Amino acid sequence: MNTDTALAPRNRLAGETSAYLQQHAGDPVHWYPWGEAAFAEARRLDRPILLSVGYASCHWCHVMARESFADPATAAAVNEGFIAIKVDREERPDIDGLYQQALQLLRRGNGGWPLTVFLSPQGVPFYGGTYFPREASGGQSALRDVLASVSTVWTERRADLARQDEALIAALSAALPQPTGAPLDPSVQEEAIQQLAVAFDARHGGFGGAPKFPHPTDLDFLLQLDSDIGTPSPRAMALESLRHIAEGGLFDQLGGGFFRYSVDPAWNIPHFEKMLCDSAMLLPLYADAWKATGDGLFRRAAEMTVDWAMREMRSDDGLFCSAQAADDAAGREGGVYVWENAALREVLSPVEWDLCAAHWGLIDPPGFEGKSWHLRVARSAEKLADTFDQPLAAVQAVIDGARGRLLNRRDDRERAARDSKTPTAWNALMVKALAHAGAVFGRSDWLEAARTSFDALRAARWRDDVGGADRLQSLPGIDGFLDDHAFLLDAALTLHEAAPHDGDLAFATQLAEVMLLRFEDDDRGGFFFTAHDALPLFHRSKPALDAATPGGNGVAALALIRLARRTGNTRYVNAAERCVRLFAATVRADPASHTRLLMAARWLDEGR
Repeated sequence: MNTDTALAPRNRLAGETSAYLQQHAGDPVHWYPWGEAAFAEARRLDRPILLSVGYASCHWCHVMARESFADPATAAAVNEGFIAIKVDREERPDIDGLYQQALQLLRRGNGGWPLTVFLSPQGVPFYGGTYFPREASGGQSALRDVLASVSTVWTERRADLARQDEALIAALSAALPQPTGAPLDPSVQEEAIQQLAVAFDARHGGFGGAPKFPHPTDLDFLLQLDSDIGTPSPRAMALESLRHIAEGGLFDQLGGGFFRYSVDPAWNIPHFEKMLCDSAMLLPLYADAWKATGDGLFRRAAEMTVDWAMREMRSDDGLFCSAQAADDAAGREGGVYVWENAALREVLSPVEWDLCAAHWGLIDPPGFEGKSWHLRVARSAEKLADTFDQPLAAVQAVIDGARGRLLNRRDDRERAARDSKTPTAWNALMVKALAHAGAVFGRSDWLEAARTSFDALRAARWRDDVGGADRLQSLPGIDGFLDDHAFLLDAALTLHEAAPHDGDLAFATQLAEVMLLRFEDDDRGGFFFTAHDALPLFHRSKPALDAATPGGNGVAALALIRLARRTGNTRYVNAAERCVRLFAATVRADPASHTRLLMAARWLDEGR
């Protein structure tokens, strides 16, 4: 027997720094962190791998953990037949992105979190899903049943799995874009607008039905077009969506910031986790919406979002933490944010209650689980001013005063757990948001906050001449990915335009050179998500899809065009053009899902 293996702790997560992995360090499952040790053991024992990917603020990750990974019987089934690996998606977006893409090909459906995938010891996935319950329900198989089925297939149908592995790798390779040489003409932009118009919810704003996400990249694309042509017009779709989102429960009406998504089409009840990236993406849109309309709703949404980020998400080193959990300390989703009627009446005076109960929908039936209220703007201050025959300023003052007292009372509750991780890419999004919004609103304090966080990022994550080359880290000890480089380059240029400092362009140029050196495909164009010298996964991708955050290739192309305009260096615009041409066929096939690349194509046309 190998003495080191025999004496090793069965659950190997205790020494990990990730808050998510620490949450699972006490599980009876014999978790490994991602690494060669896990794969070597899988090869030695000839076992399949159970890969579980999630993050610290993920509600359904916590549910699956309580139901299954903390359950001794389920853990025993995992330990007896599998090598179990736990991954924090915010630490390793490369692993998460690749296996999400693979799952979509295997199941011909969407992925999500928790991500549950079964791999060969070589790392190739052959089956998977997202959340599996402890007991079968609603058409979902129980995790223990899945474990038994996978074990049977692994034992009895190994040749079939090998053929499937080959087909999956071929499909992923075929999905890589191929250069066509054809540029994107303006008609593709019109197709994207039509796609979004078809999906647009004219009643509630946004796109599609429940679960409903805000789609900030789509809204930005429409808002930047600055057009009232069409029915609905691009600007109308963007502004109406932003208005409904700011009035709904997706926006925290007391504390500011945006929740992840809405479980209903009207934005009333959210899934209660808050991710830094979501608010960072929406903040500059509310600044632009206010600039276009002067609507105080948009200004309040922007101001409250910045207040939330500075109050609840900023760490002592000047960086921003990644997320707040959906659950309270007792494991109840939304417990930090929802209200009982009596608790509200304790805080509000009779006059405030009459006004604010109508404003926030407290006179309507409880919307959360039929017994609690989650605040939303059910009746605007303008409408209530007419109803009560009061000046708008007086009505707004009552609402603002009540909001402050309710927030103070809510702060007496134990706050949602915060994931203290500070990813470079998401911090770059917030730096850009603060810089852009600060310039629009003339807020020097927001610009100063953007500069402080930018300087903190450079100090913490940029490494000059490491091993003969400059390096950017995603997190301490983890080399940066494409998004870290592209988003930080974009942020550096936005901050320089809003409040220039000496050295900004020199750093932006240095960062661009590193991105081109370490990520660009010199033969075909475009950028890989992982660096050329990164430890390889079973497939290397080039992300272009705009999802919860924009695709790295689109942001890289846009940032390089901006840098070329600032420096006059045509090398950068040439790299951007190669990138856009590489993805031309991909964008034509689904324009609305690649709006950042569409914007880059438009900028290239405008520069000719």
